[in-house]
Amino acid sequence: MEGSFRSHPAIDGGLGRRRFLTAAGLAVAGTALTAASGGQARAAQPRTATAGPAVAAGLRVPLDTVRHTRTWMAWPDSSTIWRNKLGGVQSNIALIAKTIAKYEPVTMCANPASVAKARSMCGSAVTVIGDIPVDDCWMRDTGPVFRTDGAGGLDTIGLNFNGWGNHQNPHGNDALVAGRVAAYLGLPFTAAGLVAEGGAIETDAAGTLMATRSSILNANRNPGMSQAAVESAMCAAYGASTVIWFNGVAGQDITDDHVDATSRFLDAGTAVVQMPLASDTDAWSNDARQQYRILTTTTGAQGTPFAVSRIQGPDYNLIRSTDPNFVGSYANYYLCNNAVIAAQFGDTKADGAARAALARLFPGRTVEQLNIDSLGAGGGGIHCVTQQQPAV
Repeated sequence: MEGSFRSHPAIDGGLGRRRFLTAAGLAVAGTALTAASGGQARAAQPRTATAGPAVAAGLRVPLDTVRHTRTWMAWPDSSTIWRNKLGGVQSNIALIAKTIAKYEPVTMCANPASVAKARSMCGSAVTVIGDIPVDDCWMRDTGPVFRTDGAGGLDTIGLNFNGWGNHQNPHGNDALVAGRVAAYLGLPFTAAGLVAEGGAIETDAAGTLMATRSSILNANRNPGMSQAAVESAMCAAYGASTVIWFNGVAGQDITDDHVDATSRFLDAGTAVVQMPLASDTDAWSNDARQQYRILTTTTGAQGTPFAVSRIQGPDYNLIRSTDPNFVGSYANYYLCNNAVIAAQFGDTKADGAARAALARLFPGRTVEQLNIDSLGAGGGGIHCVTQQQPAV
């Protein structure tokens, strides 16, 4: 359990989480982009990135709780990657998109051949564009991270996606998604000074980041970089000054343990951790307990202790899915305008408790719980497949 992500070693010896992700021969689509509003076409190629860790003064990645202009998502269409799970995953992606679209605009990137199907399944409330080619649906990891300057300015940062340490190949389209979205929006784009994924880094927007060493301080992402060098690059990219590290779990899932499965910042000085059952003693459960201990005994950039809430994870004996690699994370929720979009897994007691906890943590927001079992069996959750564009 990765926090709440239970991802057993695969029966065939492969990686547990998203273990079926294999070479995907998705063709690179066209390079002309047309704005979703029907405006003039823009070149699909990303703007020339500003390399290195330098960040413009005042730019910072805001909290998820700020208002959004839209949510970005990506449409999966590879049977090579998803095999017989593709139909179920597409249904889950459509359900997530339609639910978010009740609260804010959603733009779905799809390969040209899949635009019609994506539009049919997502409905007219979701804008589907066919000019930013994708390999898969994990927009949190492949999309741009948006930064604001507090004075109406907006730019983007790219985390140099490399297929989760080259676990998935090819990933050439997904490696370009961040820059292509920035180009589509006409926004400045900066390449961070490290390789990471959006789900690997949490920010409190007040100077503190949290992440797992197993994912980021890993030779499959950042070979030869010291922890200090990685910290410097992370802080420059996110507009932060302090990194809280958890050990994490290496080599047991394709992400090497993303923090957004287990621990999330709520605001400056506050966080939430999804906890395992007391009887769970696997590596993921111990990882969650360590994250909780560290957060409750560590100070961030503000120099004050964190107030840490808990969400109880589901009982895997009571959930609907019997997939040994199933991801059961309530903590992998997504915040959109006026709502919290979260998962439910068929453990009635835990699902209800998670719903109540999220309602307490985010008063005034509607809590929507969705059955995303197909996506969970593929190793991810709702936060994993969404990327917010903050309003300025």
